[in-house]
Amino acid sequence: MRHRSPVRDRAEYCLALVVVKMLEWTPARWAQPLAGAAVRVLLDWAVPRLRRTAERNLALALPALSAVERRRTIDEVFASIARMLVTFARLPQIRQGNVERWVRCEGAEHFAGALRQGRGVLFATAHLGNWELSAFAHALLTGPMHVVVRPLDNPLIDRLVERRRGLSGNHVIAKQDFARTILKALHANEAVGILIDQNASLEGGVFVDFFGVPACAGAGFAKIAARSGAAVIPGFALWSEHERRYVLRFYPPVPITGDAARDTQVLHSRLEEVIRAYPGQWMWLHRRWKTRPPGEPSLYATSHRGGENPASMQ
Repeated sequence: MRHRSPVRDRAEYCLALVVVKMLEWTPARWAQPLAGAAVRVLLDWAVPRLRRTAERNLALALPALSAVERRRTIDEVFASIARMLVTFARLPQIRQGNVERWVRCEGAEHFAGALRQGRGVLFATAHLGNWELSAFAHALLTGPMHVVVRPLDNPLIDRLVERRRGLSGNHVIAKQDFARTILKALHANEAVGILIDQNASLEGGVFVDFFGVPACAGAGFAKIAARSGAAVIPGFALWSEHERRYVLRFYPPVPITGDAARDTQVLHSRLEEVIRAYPGQWMWLHRRWKTRPPGEPSLYATSHRGGENPASMQ
């Protein structure tokens, strides 16, 4: 990893802390517009390659969309990030007594049935909706779980995020040494949440059909599921404009065959179905189709090179 300046880390941390604290204590009716403005300035305007990446992804995945529809979808993505930012800032205020003001659960019978099998539960989730609230609320509604994360590049911001993630009792598993810890949790019939939607390298991935375009996906999730015998449940916290809150939706379990490539494809087909239903809530800003089969050219222009990946907020 590229060496980072301590001065830069401190400056970024101070900015992040100011934004979080402002959103934590600003009256509710002003918090969302304030977050929207912050996201537009810090992500949309200051890092224009994110919108270009989203434009390219949408052209690849949903070619039937018009230019106007693509712009509208990308605007919805930034609005979704702003909603998540407000929620993250207010995690210290969310407790068992008020969690249902923020989110309700749907499909809990799938999780309960999976626990009865006694081999643990693997949640196949994604940068869709509000993945931070999904895990946080799960701990308050059903009990603490384990979440697999990649530490953020800035260690000061990483500690800030990790402290808030743990307020509801969840346990963070770092990606560097996750397999043994995951298997231990599953053996104890506990739940583990893993984000499955990011681009993977050729060394650790398999190619799946994702929106009709080959995408390299990590096969580790499917391998752990097969080895442990854990139930695999897709789950996402999706924003409901009608209810003005999130719906933590658990989908029926995905059968695991032991064929890692086949199982990874099935998981991504399920994920694609949900993204198609909620396109404005998925992180199109990530270069999901970056890794190509050997010999294939990049699907992204050279102007997209760089470290744009707000999905690393995971």
